[in-house]
Amino acid sequence: MSLIELHHVDLGHGSHIVLPDLSLTIRRGERVALLGRSGVGKSTLLEMLRQQLANQVAWCPQADSLVPTLSAYHNIYMGRLEQFSRWRNVINLLRPFKQPWQDINALGAELGLEEVMRRQVDQLSGGQRQRVAIARALYQNKPTFVGDEPVASVDPHQGARLIELIHTRHETTIVALHQRELALAHFERIIGLDAGRIVIDAPSHTLDPDTLDALYQTV
Repeated sequence: MSLIELHHVDLGHGSHIVLPDLSLTIRRGERVALLGRSGVGKSTLLEMLRQQLANQVAWCPQADSLVPTLSAYHNIYMGRLEQFSRWRNVINLLRPFKQPWQDINALGAELGLEEVMRRQVDQLSGGQRQRVAIARALYQNKPTFVGDEPVASVDPHQGARLIELIHTRHETTIVALHQRELALAHFERIIGLDAGRIVIDAPSHTLDPDTLDALYQTV
């Protein structure tokens, strides 16, 4: 079953078209990695997917968009702000409720964040902040995960573990990456973008690192 279908659409920002005449189908249950140099349109495509799929999507943007003066706990809790009343959210800010505290701590433990849940995120390392952003997306409990470089600030071993955690919690995963090895090892389908076009769209088992490296060559 198709999750989204695009037929000859132009994607961009206002009058600036980044991906002209784009056709693409993504099916439910797929694990899709988007590869390509910075500026080729990965973020533009992900933003469109996020908007089209709306409340089906757990969104993890490239800029973590965390509130620096709030704790890791409160930043993760923000993934479900819209599910609760304004007053409940204010009270939870002052004194966390028992159930979300337990749920978020359990999630934080899976991500290695159990020791920093009360710390402000501006006191955390880049890798810790990235894991907080992933935890916030996971806490939304949506069927589809859309992420823009969600593991760019962690080492490859930790990145692989985080991607597998994301997979286990979502029916469909669509993630932009720069790490070719992670894409080949942990995603079923790879889409490569270059010069505003899809130049690779194939099962990962049919590709190799040399083929993917061509996406990053400059003329």
